[in-house]
Amino acid sequence: MALSAAQLKHFEKRLLDERAALQRELQRYTNAEAAEDEQEQSGDLTKMPFHPADLGTDTIDAEIQATNATRESAELAEIDAALERLYETPEKFGIDQNTSKPIPLDRLEVIPWARTDTQKRR
Repeated sequence: MALSAAQLKHFEKRLLDERAALQRELQRYTNAEAAEDEQEQSGDLTKMPFHPADLGTDTIDAEIQATNATRESAELAEIDAALERLYETPEKFGIDQNTSKPIPLDRLEVIPWARTDTQKRR
């Protein structure tokens, strides 16, 4: 069963809201890296770490931020693909790409860019 026009509008809004939130997060990472050098990012008063663990902490923080940015970029691409599906073939939006069965609305509500229904059914 295809989604109604009201449901499609609802999921379009959800996708656009999620997209905007991810773009803000990615922009925050970009702005932080462009505006500050390593000393400013870490909040240190000098360029010399007081303890070797401080350097490790700074490195881990940078790696976590890079990992989050990568994940968010991939999620943004999934949202863009979902919007494309919604606009180009709205009758197929919310349909599992593997089984051609409807994806449950509760799954789409949580992950509106879902391509499949990967929930395990008992």
